[in-house]
Amino acid sequence: MKKMMLAVMAALCLAASPLAAGELQGVEPAPGEAGGAYTNSLGMLFKPVPAGTFLMGSPGDEAGRDMDESLHRVTISQRFYIQATEVTQGQWQAVMGSNPSRFTLCGPDCPVETVSWDEVQLFINRLNLRTGQNYRLPTEAEFEYAARAGASTAFGNGGITETACDYDPVLDAMGWYCYNAGETTHPVAGKLANGWGLYDMHGNVWEWCADAWDGSDYGAVPATDPVSPTPGENRVIRGGSWENDAWFTRAANRDWCKPFYRNDLVGFRLVLPIIKGGTR
Repeated sequence: MKKMMLAVMAALCLAASPLAAGELQGVEPAPGEAGGAYTNSLGMLFKPVPAGTFLMGSPGDEAGRDMDESLHRVTISQRFYIQATEVTQGQWQAVMGSNPSRFTLCGPDCPVETVSWDEVQLFINRLNLRTGQNYRLPTEAEFEYAARAGASTAFGNGGITETACDYDPVLDAMGWYCYNAGETTHPVAGKLANGWGLYDMHGNVWEWCADAWDGSDYGAVPATDPVSPTPGENRVIRGGSWENDAWFTRAANRDWCKPFYRNDLVGFRLVLPIIKGGTR
């Protein structure tokens, strides 16, 4: 783990194969739902994310930035659905029949945590068999694109003014971090959404991404639909958590864990590609 605050996780944090882009399937937007949103049979709400181009990474003067966040132009060539919230304990229980979370007293609407990347793949496989869809984890680029929701600031709704465990007005309104979380997770969608209707993209729990972590900076080369090309031994996590200082929760911040690692800091949300002629 490259961050000192997460150094203990490195020793704990069986890689799987990378995302197979040629196998992606999905659904058309639901015309009867507001804004083209889609709710599946388990009550998981998904919001549509448009195709587009954005600057991934952070500018040199952003407070709290790290050395692996070089600004570069990234194009997301296809629309996709992303879950409006993190996967909840109740949703995990409905698919897997158990709840591995530490914070069970938080309730079924709190994010599931203490789940490894490998276990998330099993959850996704079971959900896909149950629904006939092709859910997956977001790529690192998709996560940052969705977290920004068209913004170029540290958070989806504004800039960062506090990097440590103190009051930041934008982050306090959008996410749970060490200043306001009280050493626990919180029910999803309890803070303000970003401009695309997505909740908890900053804080509450870190979120697994599809990409392998190769330990390098992006560089300045433009990219289209980037995803790590190598399996690697580690997987990307994004978003920061209830335990972290404010700077960890910035849209550009990057970190990693071993795919078999479980911790009460880490959860996930799902993506569902949109294709023409798709069915539910």
